[in-house]
Amino acid sequence: MKGFFAFTLGSLALIFCGGYFFPWVLWLLVLIVPLIILGFVDIFQKKHAIMRNYPIVGRMRYLMEDIRPKIYQYFVESDIDGSPVNRVDRSTIYQRAKRELNSQPFGTQFNVYAEGYEWMAHSIQPRSFDTMNKDPRVQIGGTECRQPYSASILNVSAMSYGSLSANAVEALNGGAKIGNFAHNTGEGGISEHHLNQGGDIIWQIGTGYFGCRDENGNFDEHLFAQNSAKPQIRMIELKVSQGAKPGHGGILPASKNTPEIAAIRHVKPHTTVASPPYHTAFNTPRQMMEFISKMRILANGKPVGFKLCIGQKSEFHAICKAMLETGCYPDFITVDGGEGGTGAAPPEFSNSVGMPLMDALAFVHDTLRGYNIRHKVKVIASGKILTGFHILRALALGADACNSARAMMMAIGCIQALICNTNRCPTGVATQDKWLQAGLVVDDKKHRVANYHQDTIESAIELAAAAGLETPHHITRSHLSRRVFMNQVKTFEEIYPSTEVGALLNAATIEKINIDNW
Repeated sequence: MKGFFAFTLGSLALIFCGGYFFPWVLWLLVLIVPLIILGFVDIFQKKHAIMRNYPIVGRMRYLMEDIRPKIYQYFVESDIDGSPVNRVDRSTIYQRAKRELNSQPFGTQFNVYAEGYEWMAHSIQPRSFDTMNKDPRVQIGGTECRQPYSASILNVSAMSYGSLSANAVEALNGGAKIGNFAHNTGEGGISEHHLNQGGDIIWQIGTGYFGCRDENGNFDEHLFAQNSAKPQIRMIELKVSQGAKPGHGGILPASKNTPEIAAIRHVKPHTTVASPPYHTAFNTPRQMMEFISKMRILANGKPVGFKLCIGQKSEFHAICKAMLETGCYPDFITVDGGEGGTGAAPPEFSNSVGMPLMDALAFVHDTLRGYNIRHKVKVIASGKILTGFHILRALALGADACNSARAMMMAIGCIQALICNTNRCPTGVATQDKWLQAGLVVDDKKHRVANYHQDTIESAIELAAAAGLETPHHITRSHLSRRVFMNQVKTFEEIYPSTEVGALLNAATIEKINIDNW
């Protein structure tokens, strides 16, 4: 502060003295006076001690803090250390989306002797890629489903309109239309931007029941049946929890609840709307299965499943027992990893809550096998699926198909600026600012989404061919290995031992599971 006063008095004195002899020097006041005013603003504000003690100069601290992530990303971090998505994987996504050179020279940059390094075992007798099916599909829909859906093994994961811009939503759906894969709406409801391009839709319904709720926020059967009848909606996903913030609700502030958003979500505009952390349509595992069965009937037989991030294992066991006792089976289960996703969340929830995807996927698959109901339910992996290897890894652990959010965002231009929650996304992906949205051209980006999808699927097929497999779905945990210590390697089968079919059908064990209470 003393330095600022010395600067103020000294600079004014020099300017006025110089101006006495050279009048043009007085023009320097145009530069100096605004700085002096800014300095006094810093002195009299009471929120920031550094700015108060070091006027003007103290602002540099906040400027450097703001640009630090950009400097770190572009000049400091290595290609394999970036987080949450490293530059190697980001570059792969961008190159495939733009159909640029999709190869690398001089070998891998990863330390193959570091703990955690993973690889796939190839075969001496590989298959010819040219003879393989380039578009492997998964039929989703059980015996109670009258409109089964043939899904791609890679689809767009749940991201709501409102979190994403209108242009981003349309580009993703347009890519899904071109590439013949599905686009999950997220829990924010079905907007015109999801429908304009004509791509297949998975309608996600969360605890707020947006798009199918009454005035009190409860599930509305009539609205649900009305919306689910739309021909573009091919599946319905009940969101029990998500990896970004499992067990956490949400609030739509009145300032963001525009007439457009209100119409999509069937709420009153300019009011604060809460999404509770739990569902009000059911309270027990038994009621949850019965509710899913009712949703399927209301949806005229379209596939209905649920999405969850695994928390307490006993609760999933209770869900499995409820399936057995009620005879009500979901058509699919989407397993989300606790490593989080695109949703903005409190750091403790993103960093420290929920089971990571690989552990959760293996657990869900093995538990369903243990109760001998795996054949009745398809499993979808959702959580940091970026490359063909990630797809095969998920399939080996028990998935039938995969959903990806962050990779699809990058395919339409996301640069991982990590300011998704500020409404200042520089690429127009995660913002409602019309000026920023304008930079994202739908007719260009939708083709990039389709390109990324096709090339990533083909990379998974090439890997399967290298392993001598007829289809990616034939991969097993024995095909994959991980270095668990510098001189110790284990296969995924050793790390995640498979459960025998029916191994959990023990009367004494099942009797202890309560499906009439969580």
